[in-house]
Amino acid sequence: MDRQEVEVLAIGAGPANLALAVALEELAPDVARETVIVEQHDTVVWQRGLLLPWSQSQVSFLKDLVTRRNPRSQYSFINFLHSTDRLDDFINLGSFTPYRLEISDYLSWVARNLNQVRIQSGRRCVSIEPGYGSDGEVSEWLVRLADGSEIACRNLIFGAGRDPHIPRVFEQIPRERLIHSTEFSSRITGLEREGEHRIVVLGGAQSAAEMLWASHQEFPNAQCTMVMRSIGLNCYENSKFTNQLFFPSFVDEFHAALPEARDQLLREMHRTNYSGLNPALLDVLYKQMYLDKLTGVERLHMMTMSEVADARMNDNEVVLTLSDRKNGGSEELRCDLVLLGTGFNRQMPKVVRDLAASVSVEEVSVSRSYRMNLPPNVRAGCYLQGVNEATHGIADSLLSLLAVRSEEIVRDLLAHQPSHQLVATVPVPS
Repeated sequence: MDRQEVEVLAIGAGPANLALAVALEELAPDVARETVIVEQHDTVVWQRGLLLPWSQSQVSFLKDLVTRRNPRSQYSFINFLHSTDRLDDFINLGSFTPYRLEISDYLSWVARNLNQVRIQSGRRCVSIEPGYGSDGEVSEWLVRLADGSEIACRNLIFGAGRDPHIPRVFEQIPRERLIHSTEFSSRITGLEREGEHRIVVLGGAQSAAEMLWASHQEFPNAQCTMVMRSIGLNCYENSKFTNQLFFPSFVDEFHAALPEARDQLLREMHRTNYSGLNPALLDVLYKQMYLDKLTGVERLHMMTMSEVADARMNDNEVVLTLSDRKNGGSEELRCDLVLLGTGFNRQMPKVVRDLAASVSVEEVSVSRSYRMNLPPNVRAGCYLQGVNEATHGIADSLLSLLAVRSEEIVRDLLAHQPSHQLVATVPVPS
C-alpha cells in the first residue's frame, strides 16, 4: 500500500463523503469502483467529540444521506432502523430527531455496507501536491499520508470539515488544560470523577452548553462556570419559515444573491445553528440552577457579557482575565480546566489553502457544483464539501444538503469525465 492510483479520493469518512459514496454507488458505479475514502480514525463515528448518550440531533431523520435524493435507497435511515430491528421502537419514540448516538450508528452501518467504494481507516492525510504530466499540466493530485504512503487521484473530494478554533489568547496555556469540543468525550474521561475541579466553559451555544451539563453531571464535586459574550443563553431560531432556508432548492437562490444580501442572510441565520440551544437543554440548565439555589448547593454559574482578555498560568492554575462588556471592568477567574465551545475557524482548512497555493491560487472559491476554481493548466478536479457557507449558505456544513449535494457533485464529476456515464435510473432494492 506504498502507492495507489484511483479515480476519486475522498478525505474524511464523515456524513458528506459517505453521502457521496452512496451517490456514486447508485448513480456512477463505474466510478464508485475506483473510489477510496481515507479516514484518520480507526472507526466511523459522527461528532465523536460530543457523542454524549443523551444528546439529540437538531435535524430530521429524513435529512439522512440519501432520502431527499432517492427515498427508495437501501442506505436510508429508515432501512437502517429496519435492518437493525429498531424501526418499531423509533416510531414509538414519536420524534423526528434521533439521538446523536443513533445517527453515528447509522453512518457506521452505511460505511460497512458500501459495496464498491472502499474506506481505508487509520490513514491521515498530511499533504497534497499537484502531479504534473509530461505536458506541464496538473493531471492528478498526490496525497501523502502519515504512514508514509501515497495515493494519486484524478479527482479529490475534501469532506473533513474545518479546523477547530482555539483563540489566540490561550497560546500560553498548556494543551492539557484546554479541551476543544471536538475532543471533549475522549479527553474529559481523564479527570478524577470525585475531584473538586474548577471547570470553565467558554461559549454560549449548543456545544458549550452540552459540555457544561455533561461536566456538571459527571463530576459531582466540580464547580462549572460558563463564560459567554452574549447577554444570556438563547433558543434556536427554528420557525418553519426560517427552516425553508435550509431547503436544497434555496442554494441556487443564495448562490445567485448579491454579496450584501448573502451577508445579511448569514447574519440573520446565525441563531438557527451557531449561537442557540435546543429548548430541552435550556430548560434542563435553568431547572438545575433553580434547584441549586433552592438547596443552597450552587455548582453551575454563568457569566454573561464577558470575554477572555488574557489567559496565563500561575501556581498551577489557569488564570483568566475577564473583561466585563457591561461596565468596562475586569476580574480574574481561576480554574483548573478550560473547555472551548468556540467552534471552528472560518477560513478554509489549512490543507485546502496549501493545495490552492501549490497551483498559485490565492483565494479559494468553488463553482455552484462545489468544484474548486483552478487555473486552466489544472485538469485534476477538486471538490469541497462543508466549507462553502459564504457562497452556498449556512446549511452547507449541515446534514440538510448532503443527499442532493452529493448528486450535484457526481453529475459535475461525470461531466468532466466523458468516459463514464450517469446511471439513468436507480434500481429499487429488493
